[in-house]
Amino acid sequence: MGAIVSACQTGEIPATVDVVVAPKSDLVSVKEAKDAGVPVVVVPPSDEGYGEALLQALGDTEVLCLAGYLRLIPTEVLQAYPNPILNVHPALLPKFGGKGMYGMHVHEAVLAAGETESGATVHLVSEHYDEGRILVQRRCPVHPDDTPESLAERVLAEEHRAYIEALRQVLGGGGTA
Repeated sequence: MGAIVSACQTGEIPATVDVVVAPKSDLVSVKEAKDAGVPVVVVPPSDEGYGEALLQALGDTEVLCLAGYLRLIPTEVLQAYPNPILNVHPALLPKFGGKGMYGMHVHEAVLAAGETESGATVHLVSEHYDEGRILVQRRCPVHPDDTPESLAERVLAEEHRAYIEALRQVLGGGGTA
């Protein structure tokens, strides 16, 4: 989220960030967004009417960017939201994707499988985990002495680059995220 906000504010992405929607108010991303002057709306996922609350929070936002969102987007949001919904995943999909594959779980699985490369994937969101059309993939090597943490650091840098590239593709001349 921070990389997207920064890239929009510096003009690297031809867009502005309208709002950051978070599941709770005590997250680092909430503080970062507020510090950057971006409005924040907290929508707890356990609330009844969660999908409708998400749609209301999004307003006229042209592109929805998921960053650290670890659940499926509610069906009513997928059906009602007319614009692209993007997600970033810390692996080269379709490998190491799906339910339960997030954060360090992904990097541990990559290392356990003996992969020689990993990376980041930005894809369109569908009703299934990590199955939407791939927009951008960026690769990085897996070193023999990697730990999940060292691999995660290298992959995170590629996630930031991939998201910026994907947003440029989707937005073309500009927009709001």
